[in-house]
Formats: sequence, C-alpha cells, structure tokens
Amino acid sequence: MGSIPVVDIGPLRDGDGRAVGAAIGAACREHGFFHITGHGVDDGLQADLERHSRAFFAQPLATKLRVAMPLAGSAWRGYFPPGGELTSGVPDLKEGYYFGQELPVDPRPLHGPNLFPQEPSGLRETVLAYMDALTDLGQVVLRGIALSLDLDATYFEDRFTASPLTLFRIFHYPAQPAGTAGWGVGEHTDYGLLTILKQDHNGGLEVRAPAGWVSVDPIPGTFVCNIGDMLDRLTGGTYRSTPHRVRSGARDRLSWPFFFDPAFDADVTPVADAVLADGPRWDGVSPHEFRGTYGDYLLHKVGKVFPDLNEGLPD
Repeated sequence: MGSIPVVDIGPLRDGDGRAVGAAIGAACREHGFFHITGHGVDDGLQADLERHSRAFFAQPLATKLRVAMPLAGSAWRGYFPPGGELTSGVPDLKEGYYFGQELPVDPRPLHGPNLFPQEPSGLRETVLAYMDALTDLGQVVLRGIALSLDLDATYFEDRFTASPLTLFRIFHYPAQPAGTAGWGVGEHTDYGLLTILKQDHNGGLEVRAPAGWVSVDPIPGTFVCNIGDMLDRLTGGTYRSTPHRVRSGARDRLSWPFFFDPAFDADVTPVADAVLADGPRWDGVSPHEFRGTYGDYLLHKVGKVFPDLNEGLPD
C-alpha cells in the first residue's frame, strides 16, 4: 500500500462519472482513503473557516468553556477541552468543537441547535455555510461510490441520505513537547458512510496498511475522503473502514472532519448482492453483527467517546 491516491471528481459534478467511479472503487478496495480534487468548495469559504477556527482556539480556556458540550445536553454540540475526548478509553491530545445540523430543540439525541460563541463573530455563518457545501459534496462523492459498485448513481441518496445526518468537528492539536506520550487521536475507524476531511499544512494523519502505517500528507486544494463502518456494512466488507490515527507533533495542527452519514432512523441494510467478506478488525467489533438503526449504532459508539454525556440515554 503506497501513497493515498488522488481522484478528480469534477466529472461527477458534470453528470458523467463512470471513470471517476472506477477510480474511487480502486481506492476504496486498496486503501479506504483517497484525496479528491475538482470538489468545487469555495477557497474563500475555506480560508474564512481556518481563520475563525484559529481565532476561537486562541482564546482563554474560560472563554471557550462558555460553549462547553454539557450545556447542549444530548445534542452533543459545543467545545471540549484537551483530554476531554476518549479513543478506546484513552484521552486524546486535542481539544475540539462539535457541530451538527442547525435544528430546533429536539428530544432526539444528536439533534438540536448548535452552541456558537460570541467571538469570533463570523464563526456561526462560516460553519453553517461550510456544512451546507460539504453536504452537497457528500452526495456527489457517494454518487461515485455507487457507480463504483455498479449501482444507480443515486442509490445511497434514495435509500439512506435523502436527509443525511451530518456532523462536523473542528479539532486543534496543541504542539507537544518532545517525548510526550500519547496520540492526538488514537487508532479508530469512523462510524458512518463517508468522512470528508480538510487538513492544515502540518500533517499528522496516518492510515494503517497491511505493511504498516502510512502518512496521509496534506495536498493543497484537496480533501481527504475515507470509508466509515456503515459503508463497510453496506458492501459486506468489500470496502473496509480503515483504521487511522493522528500523531502529535512539535507544531500546532488543525483539522476539519465532516461526517456524512445515513439518516438517524435509517436501517442500514447491505446492498442486495453483497457477499459478506468480513474479517478481523482492529477492535474485534464488526459492524456486520449490529442490528438496529444507524442512530442506535452511533449513540452506542459516541457514548464511549463522551461517557459523561451518555448518562440517561437509551442503552
């Protein structure tokens, strides 16, 4: 497994994506990760997002805690401080800000309004515009994935993502002194269908390959896409959700992962002709054994990341 491939998805946006689908299929089978160009997301919007993100994290901790996650309850939105998120029970060396679709107050977990700060004043508008742009992009990339499986281009949208669950994170990995033990994010797989990641120029993302860990070096003008557990489930393991992690470094790092997932109440059933090709997983837990809706699966997983926020939710 060599470097992560780069796929120009521009033709998908123009309506002729068979060749793009073939390239995405090869990347999914061989890597589970790929860079995309031709995505159409405005450079100015991305620059605003980076500028506002840096301004937010540069504020004193007490200021950032005015939008702390516990204030949003089961909507799971807001800020968490360094060490506040767990991966496999171990605190990550990062702080972050969670967002979701901007919705009215809703009794369902992972639904409701976002917590936005007073400063920087432009963060709210920028985050919501960026999420809208990435939601459109997620539908486009899934068309390519559908074509790669010889399905109708709208297969996923028709069945699972007409009203997708979209979750967005801004992560800040503070620079770590030499010799610091721990990871920015420990080894894990993502939960849903597709992750679309914007990286800054500092790098640190690594993907586990059969021969070892491979760095996913930033390429200007691209996003990184990777498969989640639900696409693994849908394809019977033909497309595997690939373990990855983030290495802490001597320089601050920012990243912006956007999770494009099935509807909360979707029953994610495999593609009709999918043959189960499951095998050992990094955590010993297979998404193919799960029974229930995507929301059930997600709540079970996220509750392990933030156990304090999981109290009172359904088992």
